[in-house]
Amino acid sequence: MKELLKGKFIVLDGPDGCGKSTQSKLLRKWAQDNQVETVSFRDPGTTVIGEKIRDILLDPAHKEMNTRCELLLYMAARAQLYSESIAPALNQGKCVILDRWLSSTCAYQGCAGGFGIQKVVKLALDSLERAWPDITIILDIDLEDAKPRLSANLDRMEQKSKDYHEKVRQGFLELAKEMESFKVVDAADDIDTVHENVMNHIKAALG
Repeated sequence: MKELLKGKFIVLDGPDGCGKSTQSKLLRKWAQDNQVETVSFRDPGTTVIGEKIRDILLDPAHKEMNTRCELLLYMAARAQLYSESIAPALNQGKCVILDRWLSSTCAYQGCAGGFGIQKVVKLALDSLERAWPDITIILDIDLEDAKPRLSANLDRMEQKSKDYHEKVRQGFLELAKEMESFKVVDAADDIDTVHENVMNHIKAALG
């Protein structure tokens, strides 16, 4: 496992309430138990610049923000995160685990926001040092199953309409069909089963 995950970039993504944070923690623990040096970052966020952008993006007071503004802010935070934090960690042979990355922007702004997934990808390829991780696990879940998992204090993105979030889910699934490095896991299962399925996909993809 140490050699398998050395210098690998792994992302867990999916709709709000799918369990990304929980599964990321379990994946990090599993990697560390196997003597893999592992780091995790927040997207958007982590860097000083990224955290300021995150505050702007998720503040419910900014209801007037349009899709293009969202898209460019997410991409700016991501560009800083990669150059300042992710790239150095990968160069040191560490395994980098994130919950959210470019896949989120494709699903939210690209599909649900109507900008277009392929246009998001083109912008990412032009603006990011690296657009895609080694593997992306999409944790798929129905909106009704995800709702009880959400915090009572919803951020600006979480407060968007049910129709918007349905399109987000479809955006993730559409992207997964097109990308060979994407794997879909049913996130409605119990935590341990989801973790096992995540690990099986990672082992198969990177082994």
